[in-house]
This record gives sequence, structure tokens and C-alpha cells, in this order.
Amino acid sequence: MPRIRTLPPHVADLIAAGEVVERPASVIKELIENSLDAGSTAITVELQAGGITYMRVTDNGCGISPEDAPVAFLRHATSKLTSAEGLEAIGTLGFRGEALAAIAAVSKIEFFTREFGAAEGISAKLDAGVVTETTPVGCPEGTTVIVRDLFFNTPARFKFLKSDRAEGAGAASTVLRCALSRPDVSFRLIRDGKAEFHTPGDSRADSAIYSLLGGEFLDGFAPAASEDFAVSCQGLVSKPSHSRGNRNYQFFFVNGRHIRSKTLQAALEQAYANTLPQGRYPACALYIMISEGDVDVNVHPAKAEVKFVSDKQVFDCVYFAALSAVERASKAEELYHSPPEITFSASSAVPLSGTASRSGEGFKSMTSGDFHKAYGSGGFKTSVPPDRERGINIPVRDETVGTYETRYTPPAPAGGVRVIGEALGTYILAEFGDCMWFIDKHAAHERIHFDEMRAEGFESMSQSVIDPVICRTGREDAAILLENSEILDKLGFEIESMGDDAVAVRRIPTEIDLHDAEGALTEICAELKCGKTPEPARRDKILHRLACAKAIKAGKSSDVRELEGLARRAISGEISTCPHGRPVAVAMGKNELDRKFKRI
Repeated sequence: MPRIRTLPPHVADLIAAGEVVERPASVIKELIENSLDAGSTAITVELQAGGITYMRVTDNGCGISPEDAPVAFLRHATSKLTSAEGLEAIGTLGFRGEALAAIAAVSKIEFFTREFGAAEGISAKLDAGVVTETTPVGCPEGTTVIVRDLFFNTPARFKFLKSDRAEGAGAASTVLRCALSRPDVSFRLIRDGKAEFHTPGDSRADSAIYSLLGGEFLDGFAPAASEDFAVSCQGLVSKPSHSRGNRNYQFFFVNGRHIRSKTLQAALEQAYANTLPQGRYPACALYIMISEGDVDVNVHPAKAEVKFVSDKQVFDCVYFAALSAVERASKAEELYHSPPEITFSASSAVPLSGTASRSGEGFKSMTSGDFHKAYGSGGFKTSVPPDRERGINIPVRDETVGTYETRYTPPAPAGGVRVIGEALGTYILAEFGDCMWFIDKHAAHERIHFDEMRAEGFESMSQSVIDPVICRTGREDAAILLENSEILDKLGFEIESMGDDAVAVRRIPTEIDLHDAEGALTEICAELKCGKTPEPARRDKILHRLACAKAIKAGKSSDVRELEGLARRAISGEISTCPHGRPVAVAMGKNELDRKFKRI
């Protein structure tokens, strides 16, 4: 067995850096949190080449003394924690003393800082965590950190970075979340020399949302609030008419810290359980305030998740806050109210309730039929090829054991299938030979589309859109979709950038309704993110999702000729399972029916 050795300090630093620094967005998050802990009221973030070659964070916080500046880059050096007891009630965003050391270990850093009232500041330069120079300088009060050449000394980590566009979008999303978490702080983002957004820092959540996401997005929100003696929740949730195709616009903040939480996500979506269709999600910006001793922020290396003493208490608070907003938004008289003016104190970031109203016309609902007439693509057309001249093994239910067994079924001759009708809006009922057939029309249609798209040389039929469909996918998803525009083009989509967090759809596959465009792109994007999946398997998964989006939906009535075509193809064995492996058709023989009716 090899001897056990203590790792050299620089190797240990590189390993530790991997827990904190994954990409430019990780660096930006840590630097912004330090700026907020320093009491900053204005923070500027600058990025070049997605942040890989250059990141700069400037704040007007308290600054660092010349004596402490070199120490700030040592591991486990912090001004925010002095004893083990402090871990029981953490009130700062940073506290471990790892961030600056981890960032410095895998980059080149320039550092400028001056304390309030000091005559001069100090600058420092670091290369792979080693301080190479410190100099007294004249600089503004506050701190500026410049990070260059991320992962220059760890090529194995560098190769896992995405494109400049994707990394820049990830960093911009991080700044956006930080800006939403603290409306009392003015945030400015400059990317490749272009100003992307600037929040006013006026302590109003609606002002921050307007600056970051736009007025149209803000108009889709309704006020939400709930409180008991231990926890409070205030903020904004989307009206049911303004749901999204993904969860990218669900923002949860606990004591001013942006977090991911399945508990909070489940609480929010449960409030919409009877309101939104499957595949649609609410958006929110919810601020949860809870005693520092009732939440553990030290359960995740990047502090992206927290643990609550009472999950149920927090769940209920968020659920009832969202539910009350949904119920009010369902009443016509409540649709004329604007989102609340949620203010923040600069010292604690605790939301203070307040409400402002304005007059205006609320949304008008439209029936499903009217919507399809106004925006639908005109349905789908399916060409039915000649039936195959062979038999097929078809799953047939054996009622004596309650399972399916495989029986050989002869080929269906042209015209030999008699479609009786539809059942439960989902199944085609057909007669062929001495069997009654039940065909899942969605599964059958899904399989047809999948096989067509998977065929070599397939070119999707698509139609141009007169008025482009704007899909608010979020910064990172928009970047991924734009990078894969060639793949989308082969699938029948033509998209272009529409701002930083949206894409405009100018061409769409013929079989997909316009109102399904965002959902289809969201499904495709989910697979494009799966970088570990082998390319052929990833392509098939994308085609699975697109085929599902194209297929007839359960509950939608169909033309008789369309039903006949699907039935012939299913009974002939041309299609036997959906792309997910479920059976398309199930047969019940005459003898089985006779036994059930006790005729034999």
C-alpha cells in the first residue's frame, strides 16, 4: 500500500478551490457577497469574455485596512466569525474565510482598497495565491477586486468551462439574483463594455424587478404576504395568466440570501395546484425572514442551500402567501392593483410591507378554443404509408392474471380496420379480425413523429411566424439555445436573440401550436444542458421531447380519417411502442369478451 503523505499546501489550496470556484459565476457570487457584508450601497460588476479572462467587482463598502489586506487572501481568514458559537446564528453572507483564498489559488488578482476616512489605500497583486506586490495607492473608498485568467494553472478545470456566451450568461444571472436579493443596493452590470442593467437601490422590490426583468414582467406579478410569530414571507408571485414554461424565474431569498430550496419550490407550486396546467410554472420573488438560529446556511459548499429547523413552518408561510395572491388575482376587481411597494432597510435587508395601487385594465381570459383559433398553427397532417405486409407481436391483456402477454397478430390488410370511435378522449376504439383494439392516440402519434425525425435526411416542415413569439427562458437557457441554433434549425425552429434573457421564435415546426413554442424550447434546452449524455442518446432524448410536443394531446378530439390512419399503423405493427417504451395498442379478443359476458 502506498505511504500516506500530507499534500503540499498549493495542492490542498487547488482542491479546496474546487469546492467554491466552479466557473466565473462562482467568483462573482463570492465577491458580491463580500461587498454586501462590507455595507456597500453601490456595486459594479464588469465582465470580459464571459469572465474567463477578466472580472472586476467594485464597491463603496467599508474597505480593508493596510494591515489586514494581505491576510484577507489566506485560507480561513475572516472578520465575520470569531468563535464556534457564531455558527449557530450566522448573519453575514460570507463567514468561512475561504472565498478569496480559493479564487486567488486559481487566478491572477489585482486588489485595491481604502477604508472610510483613510488618507490612502493599498493595492496588492497575487499570482496563484501568492502575494507578489503590495503598494500604497490613492484609490476611492471601498474595494475593487480584479480577477484575470481564471484556471490558468489548472488546465483540467479550464477545459470544462463553457463558451464565453454561456459563462457570461451564468455570471449575469448571478448578478441579477444578487440584485434582486438586495433592492436597497444599486447594482450595475457591464459586459464586454456594454451596460446590461442598473438598479436604483431605492429599497423597492418592484423597482429592482422593473430594472432587471422589465415592465411587462412586473405587470404579471401580484402581491404576496404571510406572517406568523417566527417567520414571515413577502414579495411578488406571478398571476396565473403569466405562468412560465420553466422554473428559471423562481427567486427565493432567506434573510437576504438567494437559495435553492425544494421545500420553498413545492410550497409555491402547491398554491397553484388547481390553477396551472401541467408543464407551466409560477414565477416569484419571495423574501423569507426567519430567526438566524432557525436556519442553517452552512450545509452547502457554495452556500446555495439552507436547512430549516421547521420545514413545515416555512412551507406553510410560503404556501399561504402565494395562495392568497392567487385567489385575489382570480377576482376581477383585484386585477386592477399593482404589485406592492416592498421596501428594505439598508442595514438588515428586512422587507417592510406597503402597498401602492394604480388604475388600469387587467388581463382578459380567453377560452381554449378561441386561443387555438387566434394563435394555433392549424392542426397537423399525417401521411399514412401503406400497411406493412407482415405480422407483429402485440401486447394483449390476459384478464386471468392481470398482465400483458405477447401474441402473434396477423397483418392488417388495407381497409380491414374499422374505427368505432374514441373513448375518454384518449383511446381509439377499433375492430380488426376477432379482436377489439384500444389505441393510445397520443403515444401512436408521438412514435410516428419520433421515427420521422430520426430518419436519415429528415427535414422538418416549418412555418414562418408573422409576429415573432418571445420566449423568456432566462439568461443561461437563452445562451444555450442560441449556441445550438443549428440543431434547432434542423428541428424546424428559427430563433434569434431578444435581449439577454429571451429568444424570439421566427419559424416553428408546422405541427406545434404557437403557444407551445416556449414549452418545446424549454424541453429541448433541458436536454442540451445534459453535457454528460452521449451525443446519439442526447439527440434521441431531444427528439423524444419534441415528438411529445408535436403529438396529439389526450382530450383533444380528432378527425375520423386521422383516427383511421393511426389505427391502421398501430394494428399493422408499423408502430408498437411510444419512444418511452409504453405500448401503443392493446387488443382484447372475442373469446375474452365472451367470457366476461358469460357467453362461453
